[in-house]
Amino acid sequence: MSFVFLVLGMIHLNWVIGGTFGFAESLPTKETGERVLNPKKFDSAIVGLGLVSFSFFYLIKIGFIKLNLPDWGLNYGSWVIPTIFILRSIGEFKYVGFFKRVKTTTFGKLDTKIYSPLCLFIGVIGIILQLLA
Repeated sequence: MSFVFLVLGMIHLNWVIGGTFGFAESLPTKETGERVLNPKKFDSAIVGLGLVSFSFFYLIKIGFIKLNLPDWGLNYGSWVIPTIFILRSIGEFKYVGFFKRVKTTTFGKLDTKIYSPLCLFIGVIGIILQLLA
């Protein structure tokens, strides 16, 4: 989990410094090709830092990084993070998630094959890890 979050965070942070790898393909579009979202570098930075912080959260949770966080914080985060990703996999029913209506765009196809399954996987694994803890 930590590695996945770190890689995803680095991709987002790469966009902040001008990288383009996967940027256009990661944004939902209408059938006309018009972007639904137009994130700024600041937006990518927030998402990237959030994903990197999730990476560190799991390293702290398994004891790889020693940090005295309250048990309630670790417990809360262990439910919130998977919930975020399960909700992302479900989507907003038009452009994003398993139940989206717009499926034929480049993003729509990638979302069906990669993004939503990855989010569901992260969510399910996160819940399993919490239940096993």
